[in-house]
Amino acid sequence: MKTQRDIIEERVVHNGFETFLRRSGSPTLPAMLLIHGSGPGATGWSNWQYLMPQLGGQFHCLALDLCGYGGSPAPDAMPKNTAEWLEVWVAQIVTLVRKLDLDRVHLVGNSLGGALALHVALRAPDLFDRIALMGPVGVPCRLTRELDLIWGFYDGPSEERMRLAMQWFAYDPAFLGDRLGEIAAARFKAAMQPEIRAAFSSMFPAPREKALEALEVPDAGLRMIRHPMLLIHGIEDAIVPLETSLTLMKRLGGPVQTHFYNRSSHWTQVEHKDSFNTLIAEFFGGRI
Repeated sequence: MKTQRDIIEERVVHNGFETFLRRSGSPTLPAMLLIHGSGPGATGWSNWQYLMPQLGGQFHCLALDLCGYGGSPAPDAMPKNTAEWLEVWVAQIVTLVRKLDLDRVHLVGNSLGGALALHVALRAPDLFDRIALMGPVGVPCRLTRELDLIWGFYDGPSEERMRLAMQWFAYDPAFLGDRLGEIAAARFKAAMQPEIRAAFSSMFPAPREKALEALEVPDAGLRMIRHPMLLIHGIEDAIVPLETSLTLMKRLGGPVQTHFYNRSSHWTQVEHKDSFNTLIAEFFGGRI
């Protein structure tokens, strides 16, 4: 597989947003926008570091930091709850795609990013082509204990608590080996930046069942989303249950394919990175 390991970092100013963006691959290639998940300390790079170098030879890969995460500052008028943050993130993504003049960009959404991919596809369908969702929220589902504790990280933040969260992301904690401490320390350091902590405090407030509900796309909206869709999920996902992908498979209005990994939790793009990258390339290339 042809690769492109050079990662370009930049800040894009658009419609009142300042989005930190990482790119790999030539702008002449089909564009793929990568949307990360919701964990404290998450960034576009933390989610997609194994995909961007590998697929940059076939696609123009763009990984943004959502507002309030990583290098993308929160709005001056801080959103007060999940519903308000949803509107900010949707506007950020749609205006970024328009600012970059991307033509029928493919979308990959991880967890929270999956819900955001659904919302932007519904509201601006002509901007997007094929869509892959990994462990997505965005439909009714139970709040798992693990997600409740991740969203409630700042109730008692510690490096040990971050280490525990990282273990939940993987089916087998031994998979991370000696890297677990290093990964947890880096994520903890990122999460404890004052501006990141301040933004996160209003993103997913208790009761967090309401936060999940705020991210849902109504059934009528799901039926209107007709983009070709690939749903990827770990069967043993401890954070977002498999049932969300099963629900989407039944309710989306367009053609849907699924790929489920056993012995896998909420990190399929890490636990099965080579297979995951091949799957994304084949789907976006129209070969499956």
